[in-house]
Amino acid sequence: MELWKLLLAWMGLALMLRTGEAQLKPNFYQVSCPNVESIVRRAVLKKLNQTIVTVPATLRLFFHDCFVEGCDASVIIASPRGDAEKDAPDNLSLAGDGFDTVIKAKQAVEAQCPGVVSCADILAIAARDVVVLSGGPTFAVELGRRDGLTSRADRVTGKLPGPEFSVDRLSSNFHENNLTTRDMIALSGAHTVGFSHCSRFADRLYSFNSTSAVDPSLHPAYANALMRACPRNVDPTIAVNMDLNTPITFDNVYYKNLLNGEGLFTSDQVLFTDQRSSPVVKKFAADQNRFFKAFARSMIRLGRLGVKTGSQGEIRRDCTAFN
Repeated sequence: MELWKLLLAWMGLALMLRTGEAQLKPNFYQVSCPNVESIVRRAVLKKLNQTIVTVPATLRLFFHDCFVEGCDASVIIASPRGDAEKDAPDNLSLAGDGFDTVIKAKQAVEAQCPGVVSCADILAIAARDVVVLSGGPTFAVELGRRDGLTSRADRVTGKLPGPEFSVDRLSSNFHENNLTTRDMIALSGAHTVGFSHCSRFADRLYSFNSTSAVDPSLHPAYANALMRACPRNVDPTIAVNMDLNTPITFDNVYYKNLLNGEGLFTSDQVLFTDQRSSPVVKKFAADQNRFFKAFARSMIRLGRLGVKTGSQGEIRRDCTAFN
């Protein structure tokens, strides 16, 4: 009987080690690099003072990294052949300021703790910091990830949610990553500080379906504002804020906008129009503190995806290249 218990305990430990969760903890660098979080925070703040794009760019970079190969900084790898993860069509819109934030933070960390802290952990810390610095909730970041050894563009297809997704497709996409529908609704709140190029939602303005050129779930005034910002054949580099009311503040206005028919993507607005997700949207719209707590919990869960530890990864010297 004792041997059976021991075997079960060993199997449980093996599973935890395989997923990486057993070795993730907020104080992972307490001895080897005790000031890592303050070093990263200073680098993030310096970058934020240069451009507000730092906030959505870094947050989106973290999400895109974790949903493909796990949270291992594989999205930051640069390939001279143009075949790395960042080169995939779904990642071409990732803003350069997000990459630069992590690269600059890594350089600052390396100056004090060479060869100790992974780019994956630096990205996780930076993602939390941009949320806090733009008015959002703080939370303890679990650390101990190693950097991935693979970065391939052909592994991105189908891994990331699209702007046209329904609640069913969104939920399925998140469930594949061990995240719940509530996690999906909470993490969608990051769009409170996001922006998008016009091409990502132009179909909602000019070619929604055979009976209505404009998506009827859009508030008419909001649709007109978007049309002014994004006329037909607009410059593809033009982008608009996902939250027109408080675009540089991390708050719950994103959910209030959904109640008013002001969700930029179909995948935003369906969170309110679908009766299965609308109750949560209403709660987050009515109570910012409730949203903040949910977002913090979901960010921690997101940060556990596909974690590499030990020989599964490395500590890169340069975030853009394998050692």
